[in-house]
Amino acid sequence: MQVIEGSLDDLDAVVALWIRCDLARPFSDPREDFRRCIGTPDAAVLIGRANSAVVATVMVGFDGHRAWVYFLASEPTLRRQGFARTMMNAAEQWARDRGAPRLNLMVREENAAAVSLYERLGMARQPVLLMGKSLD
Repeated sequence: MQVIEGSLDDLDAVVALWIRCDLARPFSDPREDFRRCIGTPDAAVLIGRANSAVVATVMVGFDGHRAWVYFLASEPTLRRQGFARTMMNAAEQWARDRGAPRLNLMVREENAAAVSLYERLGMARQPVLLMGKSLD
């Protein structure tokens, strides 16, 4: 699998993968999420391609304090081939290249498979409460 930074040309294939992976949520338009990310120098959607098809993604950004990961996805029919590990390694390298001292991510508590994957990749639960507010 080859990992590259995505461009607007990848929008449809990436969003389709996110939908197949159940990452899209009704309160956030994944197409707009992708466009906003691609449109800033402090973030990227990294894309894993195999035989020219988009088979994995990860969105990564750096806010000057820490890097954040979102939308880690791998083609459901091709799981257990190391795509998620490869994409997380690419996200970590992207963050290191920008001087980020720390990498964080959010995962839904009920997603036991994702929690297990992240723990195997060296991530640890943090004693923090996540809070948010819609700015719509």
